[in-house]
Amino acid sequence: MGIVKKSIQINVSTEKVFNYLIDHHNEPDWMPGMIELNLISGDGKNIGDKYKWKYKMAGMILNGESTVKEIVPNKKIVTESKVGIKNTFTFILEPIEEGTILELDIDYVIPVPVLGKIAEKLVLRKNEREADLAMENIKERLES
Repeated sequence: MGIVKKSIQINVSTEKVFNYLIDHHNEPDWMPGMIELNLISGDGKNIGDKYKWKYKMAGMILNGESTVKEIVPNKKIVTESKVGIKNTFTFILEPIEEGTILELDIDYVIPVPVLGKIAEKLVLRKNEREADLAMENIKERLES
């Protein structure tokens, strides 16, 4: 199991950060490895809405499906996938005078039978780097 915890200051309002993140069509823009995303129920902005995705990990294309599990406007977004790469993404937004502190917690299970034990450690490290890049991408897109 992998766990990633990241935090970054973004110099825009929590509302702007929340609106960007709740629009799941933006994910391929900021998330390294995300190839494609398609809504399959709702608009992705309500609890229970679902979307399918294609994600490239260790050179392999993995298909998955995520469900919006929790939304607290301008404070928190939680999505969960039980198909493909099993994961839970939790975004927590904290307003500060200069903008927003964005925290990202990811709990995920690497499909080890697919990758093998040796590759698992390499993928865990790569995912850490990609999470850093994802947070920088969000910051860059929102502040520009």
